[in-house]
Amino acid sequence: MSKQYIRVAAEFTKEGAVNPILIWWGDKSYTVDRILDRRRAASLKAGGIGWRYTCRILGKERYLFYDDEEQQWFVEVPDPYTVPF
Repeated sequence: MSKQYIRVAAEFTKEGAVNPILIWWGDKSYTVDRILDRRRAASLKAGGIGWRYTCRILGKERYLFYDDEEQQWFVEVPDPYTVPF
């Protein structure tokens, strides 16, 4: 499993939370249908720690991570060419 950094559009709530709303994978964009959970957690498969979002994208649950130190979004993928959505 590897860490694949991705481009994300996010909104900031008045309480200070950051919520992803749109994700780009290559030249395609995917809408985050719903955020099911948000918590501090590590990516045990790809490494890194920060915020782990459990999101519904295209009707499927997927993890999306925000790395505090790197200040980047990433997903876990088996190889860099696999589309995670």
